[in-house]
Amino acid sequence: MNPDHPDYAEHLDGSRNPARSAGPVPVAPTGLAKAVTVLLGAVIAADVFSLYGGLAVHGLVDDLIAGRPVTEAESARADRLYGLAGVAQFATMLAAGVVFLVWFRRVRVNAEVFVPDGHRKSRGWVIWGWFVPVVNLWFPRRITLDIWNASSPVPLNDPDPERPSRPLVNAWWTLWLLATYVGNGAGRMYDRDEYVETIQSALVMLIVSDILSIVAAVLAILVVRALTRMQQARILQGPGPLYPAFPAS
Repeated sequence: MNPDHPDYAEHLDGSRNPARSAGPVPVAPTGLAKAVTVLLGAVIAADVFSLYGGLAVHGLVDDLIAGRPVTEAESARADRLYGLAGVAQFATMLAAGVVFLVWFRRVRVNAEVFVPDGHRKSRGWVIWGWFVPVVNLWFPRRITLDIWNASSPVPLNDPDPERPSRPLVNAWWTLWLLATYVGNGAGRMYDRDEYVETIQSALVMLIVSDILSIVAAVLAILVVRALTRMQQARILQGPGPLYPAFPAS
């Protein structure tokens, strides 16, 4: 589309991007996407650190069960290492989560411009959907799918466009749920139980949770990058026919 087309709108920074001639102007969240990607990379690094610490503690527990001697210094060193890994995980996840939610709200606002009637949940659920018990099992996924559908670039001269593919979103959400609930359950077991055998089982679950979290973070990066690219393309495409509001099942 010609940049001098009347449906282009000026941004506050002076750049020109396509937008509808009336209403809000969508802004590609490229800067936010880069920040989320970096912070999710930090989450992955913290998970790898935790994985290393968990394996170290698991090795000591194996030694105890087998009757091999374990010094207090070895035990204290492993505990400190694992504790530090837990702090790193919490800090990086908190930072990544905050910036992710800012990015998530931005892409939702853009998606409302692309397809105003294509969203099953109100904008308030973009944030609260992650925190309200029970509904946080599926609301974020549904909101993401609505954004995904609305952000897909429109095929020109196609009155009946195909439903956009979304296995990446489903894979990310599945791994995120598994990592979260396996990790929470294992963490409670590890902190409260005093039996060595149970602690060993909890450590195995925590190690599995770290692996799931690493994969989920990688998939989250792919989702962020894909949605950001889609919205960039959708903005550059300018006003035009829209995808229908697909059900977000």
